[in-house]
Amino acid sequence: MNFTSVNKIFEKSFKKNWDRPAISNYQGVTFYYRDLARRIEKLHIVFETCGLQKGDKVAICSRNQANWVVSFLAAMTYGAVPVPLMHEFKSSNIHHLVNHSEAKVLFVDEVIWEGLSESEMPDLLAIIQVNTFKLLYAANDDIVYVREHLNELFGKKYPMDFLPESINYCEDKADELAIINYTSGTSGFSKGVMIPYRAICSNLEFAKKVLPQLDNTSKVVAMLPSAHMYGLMFEVLYELSAGCHVFFLSRLPSPKIIMQALSEVKPTLVIAVPLIIEKIYKNKVKPVLEKDGIKFVMKLPILEQIVMNKIKTELINAFGGEFYEVIIGGAAFNKEVESFFKKMEFPFTVGYGMTECAPIITYDDYKTAKLYSCGRIVPNMEMKVDSPDPQNIPGELLVKGANVFLGYYKNDEATKEVLDDDGWLHTGDMGVIDADGYLYIRGRSKCMILGASGQNIYPEEVEAVLDTRPYVLESLVIEDNGGLTALIYPDFDLAAQDGMSQEVLIQHIKDTLPEINKELPNYSKLNKIEVMSEPFERTPKKSIKRYLYQRK
Repeated sequence: MNFTSVNKIFEKSFKKNWDRPAISNYQGVTFYYRDLARRIEKLHIVFETCGLQKGDKVAICSRNQANWVVSFLAAMTYGAVPVPLMHEFKSSNIHHLVNHSEAKVLFVDEVIWEGLSESEMPDLLAIIQVNTFKLLYAANDDIVYVREHLNELFGKKYPMDFLPESINYCEDKADELAIINYTSGTSGFSKGVMIPYRAICSNLEFAKKVLPQLDNTSKVVAMLPSAHMYGLMFEVLYELSAGCHVFFLSRLPSPKIIMQALSEVKPTLVIAVPLIIEKIYKNKVKPVLEKDGIKFVMKLPILEQIVMNKIKTELINAFGGEFYEVIIGGAAFNKEVESFFKKMEFPFTVGYGMTECAPIITYDDYKTAKLYSCGRIVPNMEMKVDSPDPQNIPGELLVKGANVFLGYYKNDEATKEVLDDDGWLHTGDMGVIDADGYLYIRGRSKCMILGASGQNIYPEEVEAVLDTRPYVLESLVIEDNGGLTALIYPDFDLAAQDGMSQEVLIQHIKDTLPEINKELPNYSKLNKIEVMSEPFERTPKKSIKRYLYQRK
């Protein structure tokens, strides 16, 4: 690949789009590219006073909002290393990650700050509230002085006004550390993924090639956490490099708020996780399809097409009506839902990636994407399946190239487990690659269960069957005394609306066991179903934390 300094890409975009809107809090404040550049420059003055050096770490922990991006880009364009932390992490975990990353500055949401203490993070020089950039803690009086006189100092530095030519960001190199992204908050599981600038540059290059529709007239709604690489790269960094206008859902992104924002903003592109699409299907589409009259109509090809077109039109309008495609990633997509959306010819595609690749690995445009596949290998990358027959027998997926990370921060042992001497990243995902180079993920190698007959069982495939059942919100299949048990968290609210008590609902779900087993191969039939009273705990990517539910 031809490497270009990432910070210089942003510098060029800010200069070009100086008078265009850059970032907004949905139904709130809007910053133009000139405002974004000005705020970044003011933070650079604060960083200088803190004695922040190139390569020092700057942690950011807050909900999605415009100032999150200001904080992140201020750190990166200064030459520091931003460390995004999920705001859902517990206070003790945030303390641990700030210390583990050796952060010198922390940007924090006022709500999160209530549970934190500067005494637990002794190496910090400054703690700054993201919402207002108010100084919450300073290690010395110089930092306090600079914050109190920041506008005055900014005016002295730029007496003839702050103009596009005033910007001069730090020039980065290909293998230089750009970001540390933690995959979990828990100290026993947290691994700081060290992402180099070449991986960001390669992801930007990929996006520019496959999404030329995005330019400085485009709008995007950021509904995924910016602290996670998927949302950060494809809802924030690429958009700002292309001059787009990004709207942040600064409140909890419920399906209602998401759909309201999409219909109002009318984005050019929609980035989503399967959970959002699956909820829309389950709550809006499936109830319509299950009406007696519609069931009959769907058996008649011509009428079925009319119904499908009507549903498709309504869904496209619900997503704003002006988007090129919906890109789905971050977790496995339910097969029933995917099949329906494909049959309807809805413009969606499923990609695949991981934090360690910043994040993209495979993708294909919706016009040529194959059902149940997550696309083909992206530019600057190679992939192979560790299997005697990669087209038919699932094996672990290995990838190599510009997107691959440098390793885990201060954890050589974990790095050696996934990065081999030849530079191949062992993803931990099992899959096959067809003759046309399309990847089909079969499950996680660590989740795979060895059946009694020696057959490989991928619990995700069984869960896909369970998740289509009425009143099932989410499920998890585990190995239990040599057999398989399904843990199910039901939709208690929907059952209550249908006049069903909790006791009746639980019994109803347990009674579906024979019916479910009819849909499963002999080797992956379930021994029993257990109903959970609480939702499953999830990772930042919204995947269930499987390790919490395993049994010996």
